Amino acid sequence: MRSLFPSSAAALAIVAAVLGCRDGAESPIAPSAAPSLDLAQSSPLYRQVDRGSSHACAVAESDVAYCWGDNSQGQLGDGTTERRSTPVPVATELRFRHVSAGFDHSCGTTTNFEVYCWGSNFDGQLGDGTGYPGNVRRLYPTAVAGSQRFRHVRAGQHHTCALTRSDEAFCWGNNNLGQLGDNTTTNRPAPVRVLGGLRFNQLTGGDKHTCGVTTDNRAHCWGANYWGQLGDGTNLRRNRPVVVTGGLRLRQITAGDGFTCALTVQNLAYCWGYNNDGQLGNGTTSVGGRPRPGPVAGGRRFDHLSAGALHTCGATLADRAYCWGWNGEGQLGDRTTTSRSTPVAVKGGLVVVQVSAGGLYSCALSPDRRIYCWNRDGIAPVPDPMN
Repeated sequence: MRSLFPSSAAALAIVAAVLGCRDGAESPIAPSAAPSLDLAQSSPLYRQVDRGSSHACAVAESDVAYCWGDNSQGQLGDGTTERRSTPVPVATELRFRHVSAGFDHSCGTTTNFEVYCWGSNFDGQLGDGTGYPGNVRRLYPTAVAGSQRFRHVRAGQHHTCALTRSDEAFCWGNNNLGQLGDNTTTNRPAPVRVLGGLRFNQLTGGDKHTCGVTTDNRAHCWGANYWGQLGDGTNLRRNRPVVVTGGLRLRQITAGDGFTCALTVQNLAYCWGYNNDGQLGNGTTSVGGRPRPGPVAGGRRFDHLSAGALHTCGATLADRAYCWGWNGEGQLGDRTTTSRSTPVAVKGGLVVVQVSAGGLYSCALSPDRRIYCWNRDGIAPVPDPMN
């Protein structure tokens, strides 16, 4: 995820600055053996995609992970730092259940319920027990430390959280604002348990905050709260989970840069937090933020939502994509660069089974298992992978 910014020009400047300042001593961990991926199929079918700040990763139906985009910190996992305009296979024999793309690192859960991460490790966000000043990036997947088995992982800006098979939450990486939920502000290079004894169905990582939906359909958040992104009615930082106010029963939650959105069990969308660009979708913009959940305008029923840096997208129950918020790079898909404070349809009639909002563009997975992405240049299929 990216840091907050008010305009397209500032966005590009911040992305360049942050990626540039994370250079350091490189200590990649190579695979134990050269990968022997079956790449005979030039155009794989995908079953999951996730957009990060300036890169994306996906899992093919073969369980092979692919990534593309910016690679300055090795976040594509192909053993290089070369930017890739087309998907490249992550250089490993591992097979993945799903992947998650953060600001400049990526993580995935394997078919054996192990978590591996790659890319920037300045704050210990790869969870392998190292970080600054020793191993500030990994060009190949590295195993998260410890013996825990995880079914779900989410990469935030510079931290990562995961759920065990018994629904317990663990986090690692940057913790300067309490986003790891262990009641400290100490960075952690290996997983630490989120306090509170809660059991979660799902987690999400934003820029400096984390949220989750518990098994009883209640949302809890922790970390930074400048804009009310924790949804507890305050702007106070929280170093451990606090319940989102309003009594909503939720089934899915997604965190962006300073804001959060969620779906109720009735499939209605609510958002809270930073709203300078209309990313809460309530028909307004406000510099001060909204510290309590409010409904997204239009009353549409969504299958799922995805919060990007400063915009949000969702797939309706009719498999259509809608987006709202900042649109300086055309990431809302309405063929304009005008920001929108209410949901607008992604143009082109694309039918989607999954959407993923990132930094400067958005992506979706179609029923035929192809990935499409859009920005100011329009909507287009992701090119065939590089072999």
